[in-house]
Amino acid sequence: MTEAPPVEVRGLEKLYGELRAVDGVDLTVEHGDVYGYLGPNGAGKTTSLRMMLGLIRPSAGEVRLFGRDPTATVEALEGVAGFVEAPTFYPYLTGRRNLELLAAFDGHGAPGRIDAALDTVELTPRAGDRVGGYSHGMKQRLGIAAALLRDPHLLILDEPATGLDPAGMRDMRELIRRLADQGMTVLLSSHLLAEVEELCNRVAIVRSGRIVYEGEIAQLKRSAGTTYRLRTTDNERALAVCQAQPGLNAVRSDNGHISFAAEERVVAGLSEALVRAGALILALSPETATLEHLFFTLTEDAEPAVQPETVAVPHPVAAPELQA
Repeated sequence: MTEAPPVEVRGLEKLYGELRAVDGVDLTVEHGDVYGYLGPNGAGKTTSLRMMLGLIRPSAGEVRLFGRDPTATVEALEGVAGFVEAPTFYPYLTGRRNLELLAAFDGHGAPGRIDAALDTVELTPRAGDRVGGYSHGMKQRLGIAAALLRDPHLLILDEPATGLDPAGMRDMRELIRRLADQGMTVLLSSHLLAEVEELCNRVAIVRSGRIVYEGEIAQLKRSAGTTYRLRTTDNERALAVCQAQPGLNAVRSDNGHISFAAEERVVAGLSEALVRAGALILALSPETATLEHLFFTLTEDAEPAVQPETVAVPHPVAAPELQA
């Protein structure tokens, strides 16, 4: 496999008439990354991912997978696998038979990888059962097994844990960790921010078709400064004070508390301002910023608090999907 990055995107745009769904996305996914691609609904994630896999053509910009253009030739997808949205299988066939059909389409030694793929996703005991009787989590894992038939170096997963119960999410998280530990680069989109924070080392956050942050999760947290939670005798009045106080960022009201980011010296001045306003402090505590908090700060504030750095994104490719 080439030394070129698994995913490079530069100046990617997609227009549908006057609608600009993707607006100048730049990003790079490096070898060994477990990379999260995040954004609210309508931010352009799915459109970006489809362009990365060559499923739709960009209006401008370029995509390279291991240095190859996915819109130029099918061979550009060598070493790339995954799924977009939900994987689809013949429900009246067994899990093994579905994989056998996919392996026959793919060739290149794929039939010989069926047993190992089923074992990796822990579906061997149910491989002889019809897929129509599988749970949602089992179908998701079968989708990953189908991707593994291609012996990928880059695995692209679109919302792999969506719709799973807590046990299913744990199993999916552990599976992705195992694959990453084996040296596979993983690019996944997800709205489950706690899962992303636990799994990924780097993220790209997109808003209105544009990247508002790309880089390490740890760096994003450092950039946000210290986050505080505040509860007072008059939270409505305290919220107005916080919003007017210089040096306080990402001020928001949340379940009976007010949260904000600030340096320690600024908090001392806030205490005095709250007393003058008649909103006495009942609780004020610093806490580590979560990815969820920072995500909402970047995607809901009028202006992003953290400026974009480079860029990086995820998308899905897969062994051919079977339609029932």
